[in-house]
Amino acid sequence: MPELVRPDVRLHSAWLDAHAEWGPGAHEDGFGLRPTDDVDSPAGFAAWVARLSAPSTTTHSCTYRWIVQDGRVLGGIALRQGDDEYVRWAGHIGYGIRPSARRRGHATWALARTLDEARSLGLTRLLAVCAPDNPGSVRTLEHCGGIFERVDDTGSGPVRRYWFDL
Repeated sequence: MPELVRPDVRLHSAWLDAHAEWGPGAHEDGFGLRPTDDVDSPAGFAAWVARLSAPSTTTHSCTYRWIVQDGRVLGGIALRQGDDEYVRWAGHIGYGIRPSARRRGHATWALARTLDEARSLGLTRLLAVCAPDNPGSVRTLEHCGGIFERVDDTGSGPVRRYWFDL
């Protein structure tokens, strides 16, 4: 059974395996990875994990969790609080599952638990977005109760917008 865990430097090697599966770049949703983050070196990885765990210095706070099973990083999920421009663009929830772990229910499982966490924090309405050509995320969001609002052109491509009323 997978677990949702806080980012941890002890998972450096396992995280690098997942990252390699996605290929180069900072595109893994749910991990808070920036193009300037050095995740290859132990010191850089530790600095990145510390940033993910630190109190937010932006207008929204974010809780990151990694989806881990048997020491293997399967994906990540982020819960953003607030209503700044980034949240309106990316949503309150973002997640990604490594390619070899997809189509096994991990995203649905992690999203359901993250929605429970949002409820416990007193959040009442959350936005999630996904690419229109991502049927796996469409199914995940709808299975967990997301209500489709519309397709928006964000400037970096169209997204499907879903709302969760908690």
